[in-house]
Amino acid sequence: MILPSKHISLAESIIGLGGVLLEILIKQPCSLDALWQEYSKINNKKDSYPAYHSFDNVILAVNLLYMIGAITINAEGKLYRYEAA
Repeated sequence: MILPSKHISLAESIIGLGGVLLEILIKQPCSLDALWQEYSKINNKKDSYPAYHSFDNVILAVNLLYMIGAITINAEGKLYRYEAA
């Protein structure tokens, strides 16, 4: 379920969810709770994102993004997109 496959679309995969979360984090750094609230706005609309993801999947996606170095955490505990210098 991390990567899309023959039976799992990109929208249903954790890596696809990670892409959506990165789009949210481009706007501004935010806490995990604020990230979930922003994603819930997208998640609850039937026509905006083709797959439903629970809070557990959001946590898994955040962990994956952190492990691959796509996001990091600042001193205030907010998540932000990592940009290499």
